[in-house]
Amino acid sequence: MDTRLQSLTQWVRQFPGFEEAEAEPVSGDASFRRYFRVWRRTTDARRSPFIVMDAPPEHEDCQPFVAIARHWHSRGVAVPAIEEQDLNQGFLLIEDFGDRLMLGELDDPANADMLYRQALDELIDIQRLPSPEDYRLPPYDAALLDREMALFPDWLLERKLGLELDNSVRCLLDTTFAFLRESALAQPEVTVHRDYHSRNLLIRAGAGRPGVIDFQDAVIGPVTYDAVSLLKDCYIEWPEAQLGEWLEYFRQSGLTAGLHHADADTFRQWFELMGMQRHLKAAGIFARLSIRDGKHGYLKDIPRTVGYLIRASARQPALRHFHEWLSVTVMPRIEQQLGTSATEAPGP
Repeated sequence: MDTRLQSLTQWVRQFPGFEEAEAEPVSGDASFRRYFRVWRRTTDARRSPFIVMDAPPEHEDCQPFVAIARHWHSRGVAVPAIEEQDLNQGFLLIEDFGDRLMLGELDDPANADMLYRQALDELIDIQRLPSPEDYRLPPYDAALLDREMALFPDWLLERKLGLELDNSVRCLLDTTFAFLRESALAQPEVTVHRDYHSRNLLIRAGAGRPGVIDFQDAVIGPVTYDAVSLLKDCYIEWPEAQLGEWLEYFRQSGLTAGLHHADADTFRQWFELMGMQRHLKAAGIFARLSIRDGKHGYLKDIPRTVGYLIRASARQPALRHFHEWLSVTVMPRIEQQLGTSATEAPGP
């Protein structure tokens, strides 16, 4: 028996219009959170949809979500409005942005170009925001960067692929991680959503910007991090020429907004190295979701994610040995156990 679902339903039904509400599963995500759709009846018998977030307090702290949501919403960022909350139980009743993920709207290249530019415009607005007054965003510091990169050897290499990492490999990893860490810390700092990609952006009818979700882990950190999440998405891959156009659009927008003063080559170097840090983290998380949480669907995204690492490291002379090791040792084991990555998305 799902006692939390029963409690959630009882909680929702105390609010006007929700007296007979039934919670319909919408989705889970890569955490312990779950989402349900409920309908509010009005006096003219119409129904309006809302989302209930179920975030068990022993696993999830809703306070950052609430603080960031209220702050960003008040500043014009398209995040869900919070209708009701019970932080002790871990329940939130929030605005419903629908089910049209950006990822599902990218088949038409012309439409994709418009959607990506809108998402990058929204990202600039997010980057310009200060921390909420009642919740100081934590820094994306060296310790956090290192913990994230450690997920790659701990969960993917050793636990999922069964690789034994000798001292020479660990030294190689340490050197690579230090190189990536120093690049990230050298970048101008902005507000970072930290998971800004096509599965966390929702297309809303009549709106010129995407709806933004899953922002509760926001930090203050490198200016290119969210652009990497979006443009080197772990769930869809774009041709290099198209990616370059979007990145330059974002760079120019950031210059205009005063968020950085980097030329195109410097910004691209930041972007490439930041992407490697993120993809090390993501590949490790995908393996952990399978091993620890039984969420095996993410395994299919590991070949694409490590493919990004191989191509990015090939452009870095300082990472030549890491590139060769990934290509010769790691990717063959991935392809043997998990298959190959999907093809790129269509170009323009």
